[in-house]
Amino acid sequence: MRIVLDGMGGDNAPAEIVKGAVEAAALTDHEIILVGKEEEIKNELEKCRYEGDRISIVHADDVITMDDSPVKAIRRKTESSLVKALNLVKNGDGDILISGGNTGALVVGSRMILGRIDGIDRPVLASIYPCLGGDPALLVDAGASSEAKANNLLEYGLMGSIYVEKVWGFENPRVGLVNIGTEESKGTSVTKDAHQKLKEAPLNFVGNIEGRDVPFGLCEVLVCDGFVGNIILKLTEGLAKNILKLVVSKLMSNLKTKLAALMLKPQLMELKKEFDYEEYGGAPILGVNGPVIKIHGSSTAAAVKNAIIKGIPYAEENVVDIIRKSMLDLEEIIEKGEEE
Repeated sequence: MRIVLDGMGGDNAPAEIVKGAVEAAALTDHEIILVGKEEEIKNELEKCRYEGDRISIVHADDVITMDDSPVKAIRRKTESSLVKALNLVKNGDGDILISGGNTGALVVGSRMILGRIDGIDRPVLASIYPCLGGDPALLVDAGASSEAKANNLLEYGLMGSIYVEKVWGFENPRVGLVNIGTEESKGTSVTKDAHQKLKEAPLNFVGNIEGRDVPFGLCEVLVCDGFVGNIILKLTEGLAKNILKLVVSKLMSNLKTKLAALMLKPQLMELKKEFDYEEYGGAPILGVNGPVIKIHGSSTAAAVKNAIIKGIPYAEENVVDIIRKSMLDLEEIIEKGEEE
């Protein structure tokens, strides 16, 4: 397998991207292709004292920045690391792409260059959502599209369920629809319609999930539009950081609490790790003709390494093909239901 890395994507590129690739190369036999400015990447490889043969470089003159307009950048910066990386996957020279660059450009570029899977109206950005005291959930959509129709939410549930089953290894994952109440009658006309469609689909649909229950792991796949999903993610991230900061400040207030903090240090570190995005790999873009993973723009080498290792099943398990086949099966079920 050939893992393609956008070597210039992210706040810490190319240094942390290269370092993460070197760390991953020690853990896997797969080839890693770094796309970006060759001299800069070579310099970073030398700093890492890498002498193996599993990492190669594809030169790219240009870089899509965080400030670039996604559509314009994809169309005009054809020599950028991101566009070249996407084309490697499109042309079969790469099996999966990982990037920490401009999220909008990555989503738009995946749609424009790789194309949508037949039957998918709107590809989606999924994100790992840490749940208290248990396994994480997959939040679909995490911000790719601020609005969604009922059919889109149905697609999100289906694609998220397949990803969680094939990549995370959860058999028959539970799918929940984020809503303002658990009753079927609650929500907007879109969420009511989506609830019915998800209920009738070949999924383990457990119904509506209220915002207060999202962090408690009631399901493995959380379905919502990108507006709601992005707010959930950022609210949770901000809340977790502030709670940890508050706990630390209270524990550092006097000698007695400092001693208690010393005793609780292992538990506090475990709690911090539970909410650390770097531990979970990356966020898949589902619904396009190729495996694509978005990592955080400020990712360190550890996050890059984890994204590579945990992203391998995305390509190995042929998730894109399974989604493609599932969409065809879903269309047949819908057509059959309409005939009856």
